Amino acid sequence: MNLEANAFSPTLTFLSETDRQKIYHAALQVLAHTGMSLQHDGAVRLLKDAGCRQDADGLITIPTALVEKAVDSAPGNIPIFNREGEHVMDLGGRRAYFGTGSDLMYHVDGKTLARTHTLLEHIARAARVCDALTNIDFIMSFAHPHDIDAHRAYVESFAAMAANSIKPIVNTADSRDDLSAMWEISKILRGGEPQLREKPYWVQYAEPISPLKHPFKSIDKLIFCAETGMPVIYSPAPIAGSTAPMTVAGHVVQGLAECFFGLVIHQLTAPGAPFLMGMGAAVLDMATSQCSYNAPEYLMAYMGMVEMSHYFDIPNWGYAGTSDAQIPDGQATYEAGLLTYLSTAAGSNLNHDVGYLDFGLTGSLEMIVIMDEVIDQIRRIQKGIVVDEDQLAVAVIGQGGRQGQFLTQPHTLKHLRSTQWRPRLICRTGYERWSAEGRASLLDRAHERLNQILKSHTATPMEPKMAAAIEAQVSGYR
Repeated sequence: MNLEANAFSPTLTFLSETDRQKIYHAALQVLAHTGMSLQHDGAVRLLKDAGCRQDADGLITIPTALVEKAVDSAPGNIPIFNREGEHVMDLGGRRAYFGTGSDLMYHVDGKTLARTHTLLEHIARAARVCDALTNIDFIMSFAHPHDIDAHRAYVESFAAMAANSIKPIVNTADSRDDLSAMWEISKILRGGEPQLREKPYWVQYAEPISPLKHPFKSIDKLIFCAETGMPVIYSPAPIAGSTAPMTVAGHVVQGLAECFFGLVIHQLTAPGAPFLMGMGAAVLDMATSQCSYNAPEYLMAYMGMVEMSHYFDIPNWGYAGTSDAQIPDGQATYEAGLLTYLSTAAGSNLNHDVGYLDFGLTGSLEMIVIMDEVIDQIRRIQKGIVVDEDQLAVAVIGQGGRQGQFLTQPHTLKHLRSTQWRPRLICRTGYERWSAEGRASLLDRAHERLNQILKSHTATPMEPKMAAAIEAQVSGYR
């Protein structure tokens, strides 16, 4: 749990105050003069009634004053609770939380490196593994179940996650109908609608279609969340060079404008409803025609969007622990670790996709285990440097200096466990010992720990009556 922000934590910025103002004003110009396509009649009426205009081509423009009002009404902090009703996250400020991603098409085995289509059982296994890992704060499906009928896949996935972990869920859904079913399941878990509204258990992920299009289902889910008080993410995924400008600044401007278009609709529906902004800043590699999750331009655009969220004091949706590599290898660990550190240092709030590989197509449970350790190490760094009389250790330096060593100093023993971070997977033995013990790689050690978790860990079970009620809800879903 990471509810407190350390005022002295290392921070990362890419934009000056002037830069942030320029990006904001450019996004306002896009909203006020270019306009966007909206395929939801109810939302169109809502915007028109609020003073927006629709041109002959159907594009809707939003005046600056309306954007400013929406920004002002959006809350700066969103409390999130786990399945048991415990307060486990405060989304806002510079607090950083981490979780998996959703809707993966493939799963890669860390031992054989064989890739297979994802099934419902992969969702259950991933949730159970995440439930056991201290530094994974929330869960997503981590799979799109190929063995489930498409119209039931999202609701079945939600139920599988709830049964195998007590951690909060970031859910995806095809439509309002899916969300309604998840809403009913969550009311069972909370004991009623008032309790669920008071202690939200999940966050809905929705997104427009770049460039500048807001489809019916995305907006309908956005409005549903506003009406029910459930936190919602509205995060476009503009691809630099394909569905967005090639330049980093232009990339951020378009993403911000698309995000704020949704924010205005959301806040007009229910002022003060919880909203997370964000942008999946994909970059099209012109040499391979692949979208990269880890190109430098991706990282910079994403960092820019994080800074804009702080500028507006709106919680943000971010990324961590993902790689373009096809298997959990050195490239995967390097890319995932770099992204995760940048997200933490930038103060990105709700960071997903831990364990993603292959441009977001493939998931690895071993990568989740590895990244749990990486996040733990990063969180140690983010605690910063404590400077007080005891930590400065002037007298200790005098004593140890005269003795020629600090190993036996009471000060060393006092601070040993609290100061030194201890790894579980990273190997710190010499070559000889490592060789004698079997030459295990990081992936080998992660695979071993994964198997230990799967053999020994189960989430706190639901009450039988509650589990039966949820099963009935899922079975009755059509």
